[in-house]
Amino acid sequence: MLVKAASQSLAEQLAERFAKRIHSRLLAPGTRLPSVRQCAQQQGVSPSTVVAAYDRLLAQGLVEAQRNRGFYIRNQALALVDASQATIKLPANSQLTASATAAPNLPHVPVDAAALIRGMFHSSSGQPQPGMGAFPPEWLQSNFMSAAVRRFCTGAELKALSLHYGEPAGDASLRQALASRLSALGIVATPQQIITTVGATHALDIISRTLLRAGDYVMVEEPGWAVEFARLDALGMRILPVPRGLDGPDLTVMARYGELHHPKLFISVSVFHNPTGYCLSAGSAHRLLQLAHQHDFYVVEDDTYSHLVPDHATRLCALDGLQRSIYVSGFAKILAPGWRVGFLAAPTAWSERLLDTKLLGTLTTPALFEKALAWCIDQGQLRRHAQQLRARLDQARSRSVKLALAHGCTFATPPAGLFGWVDTGVDTDALAQRMLDKGYLLAPGALFYANHAPSTLMRINFCTTQEAVFWQVFADVRATIRG
Repeated sequence: MLVKAASQSLAEQLAERFAKRIHSRLLAPGTRLPSVRQCAQQQGVSPSTVVAAYDRLLAQGLVEAQRNRGFYIRNQALALVDASQATIKLPANSQLTASATAAPNLPHVPVDAAALIRGMFHSSSGQPQPGMGAFPPEWLQSNFMSAAVRRFCTGAELKALSLHYGEPAGDASLRQALASRLSALGIVATPQQIITTVGATHALDIISRTLLRAGDYVMVEEPGWAVEFARLDALGMRILPVPRGLDGPDLTVMARYGELHHPKLFISVSVFHNPTGYCLSAGSAHRLLQLAHQHDFYVVEDDTYSHLVPDHATRLCALDGLQRSIYVSGFAKILAPGWRVGFLAAPTAWSERLLDTKLLGTLTTPALFEKALAWCIDQGQLRRHAQQLRARLDQARSRSVKLALAHGCTFATPPAGLFGWVDTGVDTDALAQRMLDKGYLLAPGALFYANHAPSTLMRINFCTTQEAVFWQVFADVRATIRG
């Protein structure tokens, strides 16, 4: 809470709090600040204090006042250009202040994907963060990873791995281990069809840059991974959202897109879809692949959560045999986020072009970590680690679900996997902003829609929502929004 101090007024403290969040992108460009009245209630200060704080933000060029709408975060690039010239003052009795205080119906612009990621890296508190997209670090601690690295840090081996670039496609021992791993999933791929990457996101980027050109249409599941929407948009692609249901994507919508737009690519999470937790059925997978052949598009299967589900779960690439499909996965979620090891398995005809794109972007990938990972896979360490993690996640999910239901939430989809898709009953963009004041980073539902539609949904991480204290704070803040 804000406190009176001789060195800094309440208005200065409030303005500084907002400024820090704007600079760190926890409040993204286009986000609307609370109305003067709402902010005064939230912070326990007078409306005149809020007006003075917003006045400072205006003067710094960090926000803009829109008549009859309120106060919005400016694009920081524009703010830097105009900051030295911004001397606008907002009197307490002005027409704009009155309209902002009245809080009319406003257009909705949510926090963006980059803001969520920045928040994950720069938590303002030591509390578990509900919006996190990964397992907590303490869940991933193990002895075998350090042992694996030490194994390849002997004098001669370390010298060879450090003073030379690694193999262009990735370490041969790792690609052989990955081919065996894929075989267990029913996916037949030779080591020559596998390319290692700097995480699964890098693999998706290599595929996009190889198969697509700016202006191409790409189908992406909705709700879907916020980062994927943002990444494709940054590359100049035209995003076609495909509703994701219990059994898979809406095939009728996909067929219509095929007729009207001739998309080049469809990106799908088959198992433990993010954020819904849905898993693809065999029937939907079969019909989807028929559409891919009929309308001449490729399917990218992002299997990031493959270690959390049984091997027999339906995979598109297993049914297709890597003809019109490309498989993507990685180990950051399950094993070592800092190692950033991912990979893709592609049709033989695309292997060389995909490798060229990798070489242009990163030359090669770190051979030391790749050899260490291959050893972890071959020795069965990764398999045992995944089994333990699944058991722990099952327990966490059970506790988190009980707490969510006890505090008035419902689940929009059956709880499964790492994430829960929760209906809060209130606008989760507004909820997310207020929860930041309490030290909690949320993942509001608007992030997971291509058009950023307002939503009462939010994605929670089951590992970081097991404590009753979070849910009590959540319930208290939600109550203030409901009025």
